[in-house]
Amino acid sequence: MTRDDVVLVGVDGSAASLHALDWAAAQARTHGWAVRLVCSYSLPSFTAASLDGGYAALDDTAIQEGAKAVLAEATQRVSSMGVPVSAKVLTGDAAGVLVEMSHTVRLAVVGTRGRGGFADRLLGTVSSALPAHAYCPTVVVPLREAGKTLPDDAPIPAPRPVKRIVVGVDGSPQAEHALRYAIGEAQAWGAELTTVAGVPVGSMSGVLAWLPAAVDHEQVLRDVTEGLNVVVDRALADVPDLTVRRIALDGTGAELLTEFSVATDLIVVGSRGRGGFAGLLLGSTSQAVLHHSDCPVMVVTNRCATAESIAG
Repeated sequence: MTRDDVVLVGVDGSAASLHALDWAAAQARTHGWAVRLVCSYSLPSFTAASLDGGYAALDDTAIQEGAKAVLAEATQRVSSMGVPVSAKVLTGDAAGVLVEMSHTVRLAVVGTRGRGGFADRLLGTVSSALPAHAYCPTVVVPLREAGKTLPDDAPIPAPRPVKRIVVGVDGSPQAEHALRYAIGEAQAWGAELTTVAGVPVGSMSGVLAWLPAAVDHEQVLRDVTEGLNVVVDRALADVPDLTVRRIALDGTGAELLTEFSVATDLIVVGSRGRGGFAGLLLGSTSQAVLHHSDCPVMVVTNRCATAESIAG
């Protein structure tokens, strides 16, 4: 299966999706790709006693016209940036539609309000399910400015050019996949790339809780730094001219990446994305970063690597 040089964008007419669309268009223009817009919807069917146990489906004419209007606005928005664009209205669950289409594109982009609280604790069904199940990297773009979620009626801010990229690296295969994508983004944008490895030596929580109290915390960080250098040097074997900062810090990956997001233009994280209930919400780090990041977050799962291998 081959991949088109396309950024797939799910739009619904909201301010969050238009902000994500602007980011996606800038990404496509930087890479020399096109944008493919999708607006999808599904309607429930209700049993109708008058139909002898049959089903009555709601008339979707008005909704379909509304979806076409959303796509017309979005198409004009992308075209004004000089980026090739196509658009389609599809029926079906939005997340499922985008996951299926992710087989043949380079990148998928969606927006989110990410306001917190129960209603938005999972960011929204699409922005939580798509990164976990997509067959290409997914970027979730939060509608935030200066650390604050914008109200629905606020002017949509212009997307920031990607000048600073931070990628989380922990030695896992999925983190190495994420690192490779981060390197590609740094090359495309001419951006500064920083790799971050976090280890909670201060609190000795999680997997480090069993360590004796007298352990040399500085030595732990030095060991992590050494491992980080090995991974980064291996990834840079084919791109020796790219300078990459390497930072090992006391703290969890989620905490550190969220802190970096305030002064960063793109965060890149890896996740197993196993699918099914266990993988539905990604790993704890990618979940937390998606919830709290102030900048766009690219999620790269094992599915992306598998799909790239098949496509290659």
